[in-house]
Amino acid sequence: MTHDVADSTMKRLTAVLERIESLLPAPTPIDFASSTAFRWRKRRYFGIAHGELQTVPRPALISFEDLKHVDAQKDMIRQNTERFVRKLPANNVLLTGARGTGKSSLIRACLHAFSAQGLRLIEVDKRDLIDVADIVEQVAARSERFVVFCDDLSFDANEAGYKELKAALDGSIAGAADNVLIYASSNRRHLMPELMRDNLDTHYDEDGEIHPTEAIEERISLSERFGLWLSFYPFRQDDYLDIVAHWLSHYGLRGNELLEARTEALQFALQRGSRSGRVALQFARHWAGTKQLSKIAAAK
Repeated sequence: MTHDVADSTMKRLTAVLERIESLLPAPTPIDFASSTAFRWRKRRYFGIAHGELQTVPRPALISFEDLKHVDAQKDMIRQNTERFVRKLPANNVLLTGARGTGKSSLIRACLHAFSAQGLRLIEVDKRDLIDVADIVEQVAARSERFVVFCDDLSFDANEAGYKELKAALDGSIAGAADNVLIYASSNRRHLMPELMRDNLDTHYDEDGEIHPTEAIEERISLSERFGLWLSFYPFRQDDYLDIVAHWLSHYGLRGNELLEARTEALQFALQRGSRSGRVALQFARHWAGTKQLSKIAAAK
């Protein structure tokens, strides 16, 4: 009797889930051949989370030539990505270090350089990494080469996406798809907060050897699953000014106009507490826009 009741309950639950599923929106058709950038979007319908790939109509791309003073990192990620699109052995990549130094821009530059050879980029928010296996499954049979990209990646100790990412990188019994790599950027090299109590909470064996806690090993084990680590450092003042000059030239300023911007560029960086590539681009937009507006006003 108990078995019959359980069987009946399961049938009713299955029927309810099927009815709810029929009410969910149909997946949007994806054209992987003509589109190059996608994002994984998660929405809730009737209390049920539903994720799908969506096309990014106008991806924000940048060329490798526009990224200055990160030459070593640029060469390594470009070579790794070229091997990947040529179906040669390549690694998952972790880019870590100072903010605004070009970590995510380098990944977008890879798409700019290799999309014609079949590279595609899928951006995933950190909180949606629990779906990474579903994302890989959707593209595993495709002929294109996919980089799953997560920006500003970091985890608290108990976040669910941490385990899913570990399995996707290395260690899942299902294995990884040959046409998928994971590129991630983070301000933390080990992706998780490192607390003083983790270092204090150690124990000794009978020979007096100190063993780090399992918590520390758990943190390190995730970052070690990325085969290629690229580290980024704050720019020197001259590097920052060189990047400013590059972007001002990009916006049409020449000669003395570049020299005039020097002092203002340094003050702009001082106000923001950073001499980064991002700040250099922000200043160039501000300065070039101001100069061009002044020219328009003077011409009236």
